[in-house]
Amino acid sequence: MTEIMYNKLVRDKIPEIIEADGKKCEIEILSDERYLKALDAKLNEELEEYHKDQNIEELADLLEVIYACAEARGASKEELERVRAGKAEKRGGFAKKIFLKKVVE
Repeated sequence: MTEIMYNKLVRDKIPEIIEADGKKCEIEILSDERYLKALDAKLNEELEEYHKDQNIEELADLLEVIYACAEARGASKEELERVRAGKAEKRGGFAKKIFLKKVVE
């Protein structure tokens, strides 16, 4: 019998998927404090995966973790989107591909 240690935050249905595959897993439900730390680590993990693969699947994973981070800190997806849209309205987005080289005063 092979054991693989993960020690990381996973999506909610992962334990069911593992058990449906005939395997057993050990899980722990995290405290709010540990959950926030695990989310931050997951955010880094997903960003690294996106940098490596640069595909839409990894962007979707990153977005899911961002939504979870917002909700864990008391903001809904809708509030996050309102803040994002407000910043885009005031400061713009990134569509123009502007790369700021320097500012002279």
